[in-house]
Amino acid sequence: MAEPDRPLPADRPAGEPSGVRIRRATEADEPVARELWEEFEAEVPEPPGFAPETWDEAWADIRRHIREGVALLAEDDEGPVGHAWAAAPEHGRSHVTDVYVRPRARRRGVARALLAETAAALRELGVEWVSLDVVTSNKPAIATWERFGFVEIEKVMVTELATLEERLGAAGAEGPTFGSVHAQTDDLAGVERALRTFVPRLGRSAGSVAVPPRNGWIAVYDELCSREPELLRRLAREFSDRFGVSIAVGIEAGQVVRYVLFDRGRMVDEYLSVPEFHGPLPPGDVIALGANPTLLQRLTGAEPARVRAVARTAASPVELPPALELVVQIGELLGLSGVDLGYEEALELPGALRIER
Repeated sequence: MAEPDRPLPADRPAGEPSGVRIRRATEADEPVARELWEEFEAEVPEPPGFAPETWDEAWADIRRHIREGVALLAEDDEGPVGHAWAAAPEHGRSHVTDVYVRPRARRRGVARALLAETAAALRELGVEWVSLDVVTSNKPAIATWERFGFVEIEKVMVTELATLEERLGAAGAEGPTFGSVHAQTDDLAGVERALRTFVPRLGRSAGSVAVPPRNGWIAVYDELCSREPELLRRLAREFSDRFGVSIAVGIEAGQVVRYVLFDRGRMVDEYLSVPEFHGPLPPGDVIALGANPTLLQRLTGAEPARVRAVARTAASPVELPPALELVVQIGELLGLSGVDLGYEEALELPGALRIER
């Protein structure tokens, strides 16, 4: 549609407007229509990415509404105070393109009266459904339309082309997925037994590596689990059942960092650097995928202020340090070594205990 569809300014109806008359607009009302249009353009500018229309474009649409749809003007003793335009019906639906009331006439029920007259005129045209557009930032208008029975059915989204290209480039540069499990124990023999017992239940793995304790943690790398985040999570839960505190940490698709912290077999904290990297999530789930400074301090000794500074989340990987850099920072934060290594690299670590299959 050539005419941008814009929001309804706040108007609190209070019965029938006193001293206001509503009539059909005609093409002779062009000066009045332009005056109201210019006021509205100044009060409610177009959102980013949408170029303002010209008066010639707007007037062409208004003339069509006058001829084929509904075009109404509201006036009081001082002159015009508002208007309402609705397009000619298509398949039983008309689109309300503009409703505007001048500030001096608001909170007198003018908008309600304009809409009531519009609805009556649309009924005569055989309309069954009425639609409109409203910018997301105009909360009073949205509340008004919802009170009148309108419901949201779609969203129009916009971004700069440069941003789109940047995000597409980041998404297309998919890298490796790998990770490790770190158990808070010095029982290397117990870790070896757990690996020999549990890993075969997960699937066919070429082998595992257990690295002697460093900073109170034994690191485990498994060929299968390293490349399968869900299996890595299950391995970490198994170690937590046996040893208390364990954490699975790694990089997914070369772009995001995830850790999952367990305490006595129960998952107590999960972090994903880009919560919606794998798809949209409810707002509560997005928040839940942020690091929990209190739990990390209690279970790993990490300083809460450092947790907040390092384990940040974002809407895109480009807003954070590279994943390999970020996972090292998080490892240092938690006192973990070797979080930037996969199974093959871990085979070369000094003192590494190899379990081949």
